[in-house]
Amino acid sequence: MVQLWMFASPVAYPYSVIPERWQLVYALNPMAGIISGYRSAMLGEPFRWAEMAISFLVAAVLFSIGAVYFRRIERRFADIV
Repeated sequence: MVQLWMFASPVAYPYSVIPERWQLVYALNPMAGIISGYRSAMLGEPFRWAEMAISFLVAAVLFSIGAVYFRRIERRFADIV
Protein backbone atom coordinates (compact mmCIF):
# COMPACT_ATOMS: atom_id res chain seq x y z
CA MET A 1 0.00 0.00 0.00
CA VAL A 2 2.84 2.40 0.80
CA GLN A 3 4.46 1.76 -2.56
CA LEU A 4 1.16 2.43 -4.34
CA TRP A 5 0.75 5.64 -2.31
CA MET A 6 4.23 6.77 -3.37
CA PHE A 7 3.34 6.39 -7.05
CA ALA A 8 0.00 8.11 -6.43
CA SER A 9 1.85 11.13 -4.98
CA PRO A 10 4.22 13.41 -6.91
CA VAL A 11 7.34 12.09 -5.19
CA ALA A 12 9.27 10.72 -8.14
CA TYR A 13 7.87 13.00 -10.85
CA PRO A 14 6.81 16.64 -11.13
CA TYR A 15 3.21 17.74 -10.89
CA SER A 16 3.35 19.10 -14.42
CA VAL A 17 3.61 15.57 -15.87
CA ILE A 18 -0.04 14.94 -14.97
CA PRO A 19 -2.45 15.89 -17.78
CA GLU A 20 -4.33 19.14 -17.18
CA ARG A 21 -7.74 17.46 -17.03
CA TRP A 22 -6.61 15.07 -14.26
CA GLN A 23 -4.77 17.57 -12.03
CA LEU A 24 -7.87 18.51 -10.06
CA VAL A 25 -8.72 14.86 -9.41
CA TYR A 26 -5.08 14.22 -8.52
CA ALA A 27 -5.26 17.00 -5.92
CA LEU A 28 -7.72 14.85 -3.94
CA ASN A 29 -4.68 12.95 -2.68
CA PRO A 30 -3.92 14.62 0.68
CA MET A 31 -0.17 14.16 0.20
CA ALA A 32 -0.11 15.70 -3.28
CA GLY A 33 -0.43 19.26 -1.97
CA ILE A 34 2.18 18.80 0.75
CA ILE A 35 4.74 17.21 -1.57
CA SER A 36 4.04 19.83 -4.22
CA GLY A 37 4.63 22.55 -1.61
CA TYR A 38 7.98 21.06 -0.62
CA ARG A 39 8.92 20.72 -4.27
CA SER A 40 8.02 24.38 -4.81
CA ALA A 41 10.14 25.50 -1.86
CA MET A 42 13.16 23.37 -2.68
CA LEU A 43 13.22 23.47 -6.48
CA GLY A 44 11.69 26.87 -7.15
CA GLU A 45 8.63 25.55 -8.94
CA PRO A 46 5.46 27.66 -8.86
CA PHE A 47 3.37 27.19 -5.74
CA ARG A 48 -0.02 25.66 -6.46
CA TRP A 49 -2.45 27.20 -3.97
CA ALA A 50 -5.57 25.55 -5.38
CA GLU A 51 -4.12 22.05 -5.14
CA MET A 52 -2.83 22.77 -1.64
CA ALA A 53 -6.29 23.93 -0.55
CA ILE A 54 -7.98 20.87 -2.05
CA SER A 55 -5.48 18.53 -0.40
CA PHE A 56 -5.98 20.29 2.93
CA LEU A 57 -9.77 20.05 2.69
CA VAL A 58 -9.62 16.34 1.80
CA ALA A 59 -7.26 15.72 4.73
CA ALA A 60 -9.58 17.63 7.07
CA VAL A 61 -12.62 15.66 5.89
CA LEU A 62 -10.78 12.34 6.27
CA PHE A 63 -9.60 13.36 9.74
CA SER A 64 -13.14 14.31 10.75
CA ILE A 65 -14.56 11.02 9.48
CA GLY A 66 -11.82 9.11 11.31
CA ALA A 67 -12.42 11.04 14.54
CA VAL A 68 -16.18 10.42 14.41
CA TYR A 69 -15.62 6.73 13.67
CA PHE A 70 -13.13 6.41 16.52
CA ARG A 71 -15.54 8.11 18.92
CA ARG A 72 -18.21 5.59 17.95
CA ILE A 73 -16.03 2.52 18.58
CA GLU A 74 -13.83 3.93 21.33
CA ARG A 75 -15.40 1.80 24.06
CA ARG A 76 -14.94 -1.41 22.07
CA PHE A 77 -11.57 -0.41 20.65
CA ALA A 78 -9.50 -2.20 23.30
CA ASP A 79 -11.48 -5.39 22.67
CA ILE A 80 -10.88 -5.19 18.91
CA VAL A 81 -7.14 -4.52 19.11
